[in-house]
Amino acid sequence: MPARAEYRDRDATEVAVLDALVGRAEDGMTVLELRSHVDADIDRIETALTDLKADGLIEVERDDDTVCLYPHDAVVPDPEETNDSDPDFVGFVRQLIAGNAGGGSLLERLRQLFR
Repeated sequence: MPARAEYRDRDATEVAVLDALVGRAEDGMTVLELRSHVDADIDRIETALTDLKADGLIEVERDDDTVCLYPHDAVVPDPEETNDSDPDFVGFVRQLIAGNAGGGSLLERLRQLFR
């Protein structure tokens, strides 16, 4: 499930991080798990995490040796408000052309769009 629309006008890596975290909002993700879901190098992911934390869009919980990341509740869309049955292909292409298609590879974004 992607992050709420109002949080999708950020850097592509930040959007990819938010999308990955929203998909695991209940369980959270470690940085290693997040890295396997986001198509970016560790430096870009680290910068995205720093910016998202500074803006209050992610929460970090430390438990012994584990650091777990969660999206802020405001980022997680209400399942009743989303309408995944009618993807906006034109809007997606516009975002893609503008270079802000929400991170990840083109193939991955197309897969998400046409699930």
